[in-house]
Amino acid sequence: MRIVQIIDSLEAGGAERMAVNYANALAERISFSGLIATRKEGQLASQIDEKVSYLFLEKKKKIDLKAVLRLREYIKKNKVEIVHAHSSSFFIAILLKLTLFRVKILWHNHYGGRVYESRKENRILVFSSVFFSSIFAVNLQLQEWSRKNLLCKNVIFIPNFTRERKEKLQITKLKGIDGKRIIFLANLKNPKNHILVLRAFTDLKLYETGWSLHLIGRNYLDSYSDELKTFIKSRSLENQIHLYGEKSDIKYILSQASIGVLASTEEGFPVALLEYALENLAVVSTNVGYCSKIIKNEFSGLLFDPKNDFELKLQLEKITQDGYLREKMASNFKASVIKEYSEEEVMKTLISAYKK
Repeated sequence: MRIVQIIDSLEAGGAERMAVNYANALAERISFSGLIATRKEGQLASQIDEKVSYLFLEKKKKIDLKAVLRLREYIKKNKVEIVHAHSSSFFIAILLKLTLFRVKILWHNHYGGRVYESRKENRILVFSSVFFSSIFAVNLQLQEWSRKNLLCKNVIFIPNFTRERKEKLQITKLKGIDGKRIIFLANLKNPKNHILVLRAFTDLKLYETGWSLHLIGRNYLDSYSDELKTFIKSRSLENQIHLYGEKSDIKYILSQASIGVLASTEEGFPVALLEYALENLAVVSTNVGYCSKIIKNEFSGLLFDPKNDFELKLQLEKITQDGYLREKMASNFKASVIKEYSEEEVMKTLISAYKK
């Protein structure tokens, strides 16, 4: 099989990380695995395996004919049979299809918020879906939405999977006390809901017992991050709540924390939860999207409604006060993630889906 993944950028994000994971994992299993970034590169470029054929298209505008021709040339030269388009990259994949009809286009639906959108809001996607051979969805809600609203009815649930990071970087040293660090791995933007966690952390006065909160993710320098900075400064919590920006040594960073938190109001299948699990973090997570399937409440983590600050405070209080509970849930979570979302199991499902 000769397959290429297409993604708009290689900035740190769930869909982007999975596009790299798929390309790397497939490179060990098929005759040709490629990865194409259409619009922008980013820190994930450093994680592409040397066995993967990589191309940056340098797409400048929505309909960039030069980029389409570069893509077409690459596909023909490498005899690619299947183009696996992630998220919004489906559009350039369809333009390719119109010039090279033999290529199969598979689209991967990562965006959890799409389940709240109508066909009208996704007109271009609906029209384009007539050209898809298959659709992959990262959770059951997106699978159902795709079957109901799109013109391709071959819709398959493909969960995200864990892949052990090979990075050896040890750059970012977290502030705070060992054993008392809470980490929030998410870019600073809606619908990640950082402010809810900051308020809960502050209302519970967790800093008085030595806990610190660490936000890792891209800062877009907009009103979203301004609100967080203002909140921290107005309460004089600069020594207890820390913003680090986008980082590449995630494995090392997570190894320094005890608790991982996720508070999104919308989610597909958050890769951050899988990364928390691999590094033995106890987890407090939103219950939206596929989160409540990944985590069994009170057994492998603690869940809460992201629109209910009381629930979050209750769960944070519980997990910060009980070291045994943290250890037990972290152990249970890692075991369940390795068993249910391993690379090997998901690759079997994916390769089978490619053959349909």
